[in-house]
Amino acid sequence: MIDSIKNRIEKELYCKIISSKSVGGGCINDAETIFTNDNRRFFLKKNFSAPDDMFFKEANGLEELKKANTIRVPEVILVDKNFILLEQISSGKKSKSFEEDFGRAFARLHKFSAEHFGFYEDNYIGSTPQKNIPSEDEKNDWIKFYFDQRILFQYKLLESNGYADSAIKKRIALLENKIEEILDGNENIPSLLHGDLWSGNYLIDENGNACLIDPAVYYGNREADLAMTKLFGGFSSTFYNSYRETFPLADGYEYRENIYKLYHVMNHLNLFGGGYYHQTISLMDYYL
Repeated sequence: MIDSIKNRIEKELYCKIISSKSVGGGCINDAETIFTNDNRRFFLKKNFSAPDDMFFKEANGLEELKKANTIRVPEVILVDKNFILLEQISSGKKSKSFEEDFGRAFARLHKFSAEHFGFYEDNYIGSTPQKNIPSEDEKNDWIKFYFDQRILFQYKLLESNGYADSAIKKRIALLENKIEEILDGNENIPSLLHGDLWSGNYLIDENGNACLIDPAVYYGNREADLAMTKLFGGFSSTFYNSYRETFPLADGYEYRENIYKLYHVMNHLNLFGGGYYHQTISLMDYYL
């Protein structure tokens, strides 16, 4: 642990750090559990090359999720430009009703709404900037918000990173012409979204319940959140059935799913390179 972070934590929490244990699983930040002389444990994420506001935005996202009071999130203990210190969640085994409970709780999270699409600040999806400040004509128009702030923004990053060849450029233009048709029938309701929920972004706590971590929070169409859960293997059928029983989806949501996956796959192409190129093309071609 870098001495400056250690000293800051000890000063703010009136303790001494006596040991730490590295925690794996992250591809952007380094993580560890730290132990103090007063028998406390905390989860520390640190990154000295991250944007100065990244951990502050993560903290704000966790606080926003907490407002819905539906799914546990770790308490933010301390945050600075190079680190975030969180409550250490004790790991447990899934309860017998875990999938059902998680599905229902996720649906209740999406019932927590706001006046407009977007968020009061931009944040990050992984290490990629995520634009959340809507223009006046995007505030109440999900289709325009989604295409401009999600798909088009990622496309511009693809151009900057050298991945936007003629095949992708052609398809983006076609998608822009069809986006109203593709998203026809969607709910125009701003729901609180985790923004990046897959199996790696929740924990199972000591009571066997879900705890959300690593959010990319904003208020958007809830189908976008559900689509992300299906990108890397998906959750159980019990999870989705319980979700729909609690908060039924609009007709045609299956058709719209791939357009929401596209945002995340384009982001992975930008972050991790050409291995996601053909999947990007395939998701676009689903509608063309």
